[in-house]
Parts: sequence; C-alpha cells; structure tokens
Amino acid sequence: MFCSKKKSLEVERIVKANDREHNEKFQYADNCIHTSKYNILTFLPINLFEQFQRVANAYFLFLLILQLIPEISSLTWFTTMVPLVLVITMTAVKDATDDYFRHKSDNQVNNRLSEVLIDSKLQNEKWMNVKVGDIVKLENNQFVAADLLLLSSSEPHGLCYIETAELDGETNLKVRHALSVTSELGADISRLAKFDGTVVCEAPNNKLDKFTGVLSWKDSKHSLNNEKIILRGCILRNTSWCFGMVIFAGPDTKLMQNSGKTKFKRTSIDRLMNTLVLWIFGFLVCMGVILAIGNSIWENQVGDQFRTFLFWNEGEKNSVFSGFLTFWSYIIILNTVVPISLYVSMEVIRLGHSYFINWDRKMYYPEKATPAEARTTTLNEELGQIEYIFSDKTGTLTENIMTFKKCSINGKIYGEADDDMGQKTDMTKKNKPVDFAVNPQADRTCQFSDHRLMESIKLGDSKVYEFLRVLALCHTVMSEENSAGQLIYQVQSPDEGALVTAARNLGFIFKSRTSETITIEELGTLVTYQLLAFLDFNNIRKRMSVIVRNPEGQIKLYSKGADTILFEKLHPSNEDLLTLTTDHLSEFAGEGLRTLAIAYRDLDDKYFKEWHKMLEDANALIDERDERVAGLYEEIERDLMLLGATAVEDKLQEGVIETVTNLSLANIKIWVLTGDKQGQRVAQHWSSTLDTSGLLETAINIGYACNMLTDDMNDVFIISGNTAVEVREELRKAKENLFEQNRSFSNGHVVFEKQQMELDSVVEETITGDYALIINGHSLTVYDQWFITLFNIVYTSLPVLAMGIFDQDVDDQNSMDYPQLYEPGQLNLLFNKRKFFICMAHGIYTSLALFFIPYGAFYNVAGDDGQHVADYQSFAVTMATSLVIVVSVQIALDTSYWTVINHVFIWGSVATYFSILFTMHSNGIFGIFPNQFPFVGNARHSLAQKCIWLVILLTTVASVMPVVAFRFLKVDLCPALSDQIRRRQKAQKKAKPSRSRRPQTRRSSSRRSGYAFAHQEGYGELITSGKNMRAKNPPPTPGLEKTLYNSTSWIENLCKKTTDTVSSFSLDKTVKL
Repeated sequence: MFCSKKKSLEVERIVKANDREHNEKFQYADNCIHTSKYNILTFLPINLFEQFQRVANAYFLFLLILQLIPEISSLTWFTTMVPLVLVITMTAVKDATDDYFRHKSDNQVNNRLSEVLIDSKLQNEKWMNVKVGDIVKLENNQFVAADLLLLSSSEPHGLCYIETAELDGETNLKVRHALSVTSELGADISRLAKFDGTVVCEAPNNKLDKFTGVLSWKDSKHSLNNEKIILRGCILRNTSWCFGMVIFAGPDTKLMQNSGKTKFKRTSIDRLMNTLVLWIFGFLVCMGVILAIGNSIWENQVGDQFRTFLFWNEGEKNSVFSGFLTFWSYIIILNTVVPISLYVSMEVIRLGHSYFINWDRKMYYPEKATPAEARTTTLNEELGQIEYIFSDKTGTLTENIMTFKKCSINGKIYGEADDDMGQKTDMTKKNKPVDFAVNPQADRTCQFSDHRLMESIKLGDSKVYEFLRVLALCHTVMSEENSAGQLIYQVQSPDEGALVTAARNLGFIFKSRTSETITIEELGTLVTYQLLAFLDFNNIRKRMSVIVRNPEGQIKLYSKGADTILFEKLHPSNEDLLTLTTDHLSEFAGEGLRTLAIAYRDLDDKYFKEWHKMLEDANALIDERDERVAGLYEEIERDLMLLGATAVEDKLQEGVIETVTNLSLANIKIWVLTGDKQGQRVAQHWSSTLDTSGLLETAINIGYACNMLTDDMNDVFIISGNTAVEVREELRKAKENLFEQNRSFSNGHVVFEKQQMELDSVVEETITGDYALIINGHSLTVYDQWFITLFNIVYTSLPVLAMGIFDQDVDDQNSMDYPQLYEPGQLNLLFNKRKFFICMAHGIYTSLALFFIPYGAFYNVAGDDGQHVADYQSFAVTMATSLVIVVSVQIALDTSYWTVINHVFIWGSVATYFSILFTMHSNGIFGIFPNQFPFVGNARHSLAQKCIWLVILLTTVASVMPVVAFRFLKVDLCPALSDQIRRRQKAQKKAKPSRSRRPQTRRSSSRRSGYAFAHQEGYGELITSGKNMRAKNPPPTPGLEKTLYNSTSWIENLCKKTTDTVSSFSLDKTVKL
C-alpha cells in the first residue's frame, strides 16, 4: 500500500546493472506507483482539511462551538451537529469511494508480473518489486514495466518495435535499437547476468522525446539517446523478446512524471457557492448587528421596567454586553440561512449521476466490451459547461487505418465514373469491387471498385505501370512470410501500408528488400532493382525518394510527397498535366482524402556518380552535415516528371462526424492539436472564422467532413511556433482578431439544468425557515428545535435528491437533436448571482407569507371548540405544516419528468412529517422524554381545527401562485428552447410527425491537401544500413495484419448516418434555432 519516494533532488542518475545493493545507496524510487490521494493513516486529516476549506462547513463548525457556550446558545448543539456530521460523513464516503477505485487501479498495475533476472535466473516478479538496475525480459505484446535501456532483442542488430499509444496516442509502430556492444548479449542468461555496465544519465524528467546518457562497460563509453530507451506504458510489438535494464522506475518514469499529482478539484458551482455563502454570511452578520443594536436600545430604555418580573444576573444589566450576547445568539438562531444541506444534495446527486454514466448502455462500446467510467464524482456538472475541447488528431479523431480510395494517373481519375446524368459518382456505390482472385497474393481485405484501372493495366499503359512501380519501390515497408506462406507487410506508417498494398493488389507486389536491393513482382515476373540511394523523409522536405537501377541498367529517381512541395520540382513540360492533376487533388481533398503526388526522373549514369560522391563526402562531415545533405537532395530532386497523385482515406473513428457536428452546433470550440514533432506542434481552432496557411491539411479536411468548415468562411487561424513565447504571441493575435468580430456564445445541457432546479429548491428551503420571535428582548425560534434539525435532512432532502438525479426537462433524443440546449450551461444562465438573488427574494417573500398570514388569521380568533388557537405551539405547528407543504408543492412544480421514486419521495416526505409530528406530540414520547417533548397532544388538537387547515391552504396558495403565474407567462410570452421542445414532445406523443430528409450533397473544395503523410525520419538510414533486415521470420502478431489492413467498406453507412443526423436537426415552425 505504501510506496517509497525520493528523498532528495537528483542532478544526474548513476545506475549499475545487476547490483541492487549499489543502487540502493542512492535511494531511488522503486517501481510501485500510486495515483490515490489518501491512505488509511492520512485519509481522515487530509479529507477533513479539504472539506473545511468549504466556507459553509467551516461556518457550521464555528457555529457548533458557539452553541456549546450556554450564555449565548439559543439552540441545542444537536441542531447543528447532526447536519454537519451528515455532510462530512457523506462527502467522506464519496471521496473514500473515489480513492478506493484509484487504489484498486494502482494495485492491478503494481501486481502485474514481469520476468526479472535475479541471481542468474529469470524469475517472475511483481512490477512493484522491480528495482532500478534490474534486467527485465519482455515478450511480444507485453507492456513495458519501467523505463528501460534496450540491451538486446530477437531482431537483427538489437532492433525492437514498440507501440506508444499509451504515451502519445499514436498507434504507429516505432523502432528502438540497442547498442551493438549489448545486442551481442542476445538471450544468453549467463552473459546477461554478468553484465555490469554503469549508466550515467539525466535526472528523471517528463520529456518523452529526449534522453541523454552514457553507458560505461568494458573500459569504453557509449553515448545513449532516446532511440535506445523503451518507456513505461509502451507495448512491445512484432518482436519475440527483448531484454532491458531499468533506468527509471515507478514515479520517476517519464509516464508518471507527466501524470502530475492528484489535486483536490473544485467545480465552478463549488467556487460560486463559496462566494455566495460568504455573501450570505455577511448578510447574517448584518442582521445580527441590527438586532443586537435593537436589543441594546431596548435594554437601555425598556428593559429596566421588567426587572420586577425577570430576575437577571448582575452582568446582564449592562445593555451593551446584552447586545453582544444577543448578536451571537441570533447568529445561532439564523444559521439555517447558510445552505449546508445544499452541499449534501450536490454530493449525492453527483454520485448518482456518476452511476448513471457507468450504467449508460448508449455509452457502452461492445467491440471492446468497454463501458463508460466516471473515475471521479466531483466534476459531473462540468460536463454541462464545456466551452473548449482539445483533441489529438491521429488515433483520436481518426482510426489511423488508411484505405486506398482513388488515384489520378496521367490526367485520368480512377475510382469514380460518370452516372446517367453526367455527374461524377463514387465507384464504390456504383460498381462491384474489382475481383483480385486472379492475384493469389492480393490482400482480400482491401477493395477497389474501378475496373477501368485493371483494363489500363491489361492494355499495358506505361504511365500506369510506372505509377504503380513508384508505389512498390518508394517506401520503408518491410516484408515477411508467415507460417502459412502469406506475405505480411510491417509498416511504420499506415499511409505507406495502404499504397504498397494497393500496388500489390494491382499486380506490382513488393516482395523483399536488402540494404542494396528491392525485389518486386511485376505482373507475375520477379524484378530486382539495385538500391543506389534513399532520400529519406523529414518534416521540412515533406517527401521521400529512392534512386534505383533497373535490370536494363537505367537509373531512376522515384519520388512521392506533398503536392505543394513536389510540384515546385517539376519539369516545365508538365504544365498541362499539372493543371489537370491539381484539379483532381482539389476534388480529392474536398472529399476529406489524404493526398500525395507521384513523380519520377531519369538520371544520367555519370551525373549520378558525381552526385553520389558529393553525398558521401557530405555524410563524412561533422559540421553542417545535415545542411549539405539537404542541399544535395534538393539538387537531384528537380526536373521531375509528374505521374499523378494518390488519394487515401484516413478513416474517422465511428461516430466522429456526428459527434463533432453536434459539438459544433452546441458552439463548443474544438482545438485539434497536430504536428510531426515536438516544437513544431500546431494548434488549429475551428471557429466561425478561419485564416489558411496550408499546414494542417488533414485536420482541415476533418473539419470539412464534420461540417465545421465551409467555403463560405473567410479566415482560418493557424497557430504554430517553435517556442512557448511564439505560440502565446500568435494566440494573442488570433484572440484580437476574434474579438473584433461578432461572437456567438455556447450552449448548456439538461443535466446542469437539473442542478439549477435543485439549487433553487434548496435555497428556497433554507430561507423560508429564518424567522424568530423576540420575547422580552430574548430570542425564541418560531419552529421547535426538532423541526429545525429534521427539516433539511429528513423532510425535504429526498424530494430534492430525486429531482436532481432523475429529472430531465427534455428526453435524451431531443437533447441530441437540438445541441443548442447546451447554451445555458456554458453561459451560466441556470445558476449565477442574479439567479441567486431572485431565489433570495422568493425565499423572503415565502417567509413573510408563512409568518404573517397565520399571524393575522390567528389574531383574536377562537377555534371550533371555542378555545383560543393563538398559542405559541399551535402557531409553530401551523407554520411548520405550511412550510413542508409549500416546499413539496414547489418541488413538484419544478419536476418535469415524473418517476415512481419522485412520487414516493415527495408525498412520502409529507407523510413522514406528519408521522414524526404526531409522534413528538404523543403521550408515549412525553412519558419517555418529558423535558424534550412537553407539548402533549398539541398537534392533534391544532390540526383538528378547520380554521387551521384553511390557514394552511391560504398560505400555500399565496406562496405558490406567484411562481405559477410567472412561469405561465414566461412560457407563453418568452419561451426558452427547452420550453418549446417540451411542447413539441407533448405534441409528438399524440401524433409523431415525419421528419424531412435533407439529401447529402457532394462538396467540392477550393482547399486541397498539401501533405498528409504520417511518417518518421530515420527509416531510410536503417534500410540502407541493413540493420532492420530480418535473418528469419518471427511469428507475426496475431491479428495485426487484420488491424493494419482492415478496409471493409464503411462509406455507405457513414453517409447514411450523417444524413440521418443532419435531418434530425430539422425543427417544426414553432422552434427557432
């Protein structure tokens, strides 16, 4: 349960392999992690400290202390103790429940097993017991237990493949490679056990893309970088096994360094309530001061006349001191002005809503059997106040699964055709997919529906051949055969996987590669190309090229990349084809497809030799090496001949279009974070105005696909910068531009509206009980002490909870159909300071009605039996009964969605009140507690009078009628959107109208993709060095090939779903959006 922590700040870390005794001297953290806030010893003090940061809790604790002072206490201590203990206990239980699940999650992680080399043999150890310096064995598809220095692996040259989705959301495989001196250790346990290298490296930090260190072993030193490190949270993929040395463990790992400490979070309602409670307390102090001054004046001028009847202590003869005592007495009496019950209700409602989230079947993901999970019950209402969503693009909005959809070759589009009306249509909707059965090595999961491309191949179109040849040769894909003899591609970029697979299905099959050759099968004939140079991709070049020699001895440069970059490198003779291909690219981009341009160049043998000699010289340089190499790449990648372009579909996650469209209609601002490397990360804000600079092609295409961007918009603000200062400056400029224009604010949510109703009711409840009688300068509460104690925790708590948890102003379907319902929450229209003062005024009016109507009615009035009914206790019973009924009726009026629980709680609470009332005034309870319950038979006698019930009825009507009248006029004259939708719901119950369907139109965009290629730099060097060539074929990851190339048709369902969603937004004429 308890995990060790570092005791001092590290400057650098020194770790010795296989030597726990040496490493323990530095007191490094072990591999136990904890995300919980409390443990058994710290829960009570820390939780109480957090709870008493709430102003109301601190106030009631202070009030309880005052009530223990006999001279000023006008109420017994239990009237405050019971509600306060209830609040503290319920909140503590909720916090303990939240933290229990954190402990449970931590225990699951800490108790995972990993193989650790101990005493020269591999032993299964729990993750929490792994120490810095230990050597750990990982197997395929296994999570990495700690931050490891890769020592050796099953792959050639100590390579391994990892998935970093837990760290950065990227599902692309990344390569890590061990030092050559350690990769020789292989899986030899005896040699690994004798490994005693020492690593000196940076101190623990949160930089995921940076690591610096030195390994000292066998009298030599070897530099370490991020490519040698496997971080905790990664998953080993496509690698049978690997060994690593633990450098950082537990809280020192980069994953945990980025997690941050669990903090006590407050919602905007909590912050507002603290402010309002301070105001209420100020109001209470003012009332106490005024009444204390009045008491002092009364004591000075009138009090002396009562000394004959009231024998006071000597100290009380001082009028100033009497006023001082009276001030504190009134602070105690009027304590119910502070709504402590509101906090209890809020906590219970949050807990109930969190269970609703967990149980919601519509948020259950059946493919992975994953339900929604509310990991905290503190922030639920914030879901109704969201203004901004920050989202990653790849793997979050998209599935990162690419499908080859269309292409343009030599000015002709493949993948669409003209329909009978002469309009272009998607081939996938018109024709059956091409039958690739004639190609036994085709990937059957990929489909292409344009038979004309196959016809062009059969006719021997040289341009089509060259186009497909580029796709089969210009890439970093690795191939292997599984046990069944099937060709499997291992790709680090899903874009490349889609293009190479497309060429494979069309007859140009990439078979294998070495560091010097690439072998492909061209329409059944094996052809081996000599790999002369690999011009790798990077973020500045935005393209990659290969230079190969074909069997005829010709040297060819094949290139693919961003059209905005590659088109600048074309030979002038490509002008006509360039214009045509540009139009095709715009059309592709308008459909949300990722595009690449394809080109080639014939090279002279002599020219290439001279260029290659200069490249070798440049690579040998130490200073300005990268600049010289980049210049040589630029020199040879010119005068290219355009072949065409590809269009790949980056499949969106299921429901992304509908979700983002709804969020946009709810005026929630969406920021998509994207970029190829740290420091060049770009953020785009999709709002009503945009300013294009051409960096975020894919993100912009997603914006168009989700109807967030249209050609009618003028500006797109693209924020990019290499430093935090640059980003802040660009954000400032964008903000200035935004504020110069008309802004439309965002929308709220149904759940938050229920919170508002609950708040209204509780505030009303607390204010309606604030009157006290002043008798001879001493205070006496109108309500008896038991009623004050039980009012908020018994008589009115359950109806408020039932409404807050179960009520809904409109049903879930209408909430989805009308995202504009989200507006009130974002603008805090449902609960704010203005609403609070309206509730205060309503409460004061209700209090006046509850007091003065019975007071006036009982003045000089006799009961049915001829006796006077204006005694204190009869008056108190009448007021208390009126109050309970008024509050219950008010909650009933606020309830829009009735359930059995609502009925039971509301009317059951009224019944409970009468049961307790008659019990407290019964002979039996008097016989047991004569001092606490002296008013025997009063309730039975009072409520038997008809005039009492007429007074209760009059008081209830006078209290409720203004609310009913106001709401009727508001709904009739100035209805809110929710009012209109409720009216529409009632009409739909009688006759459900048919919804009009808006046909989906095809959008063409003037904006086109400049570059949309998910790729990492450095793979070209790996390929040409031969380090990533497999000596043998390890068993493939089960189901991986299906995951990478699963391209089953989804466009029809997506289009249909989008059309249904858009059509569902249509309203009847009475509703204005």
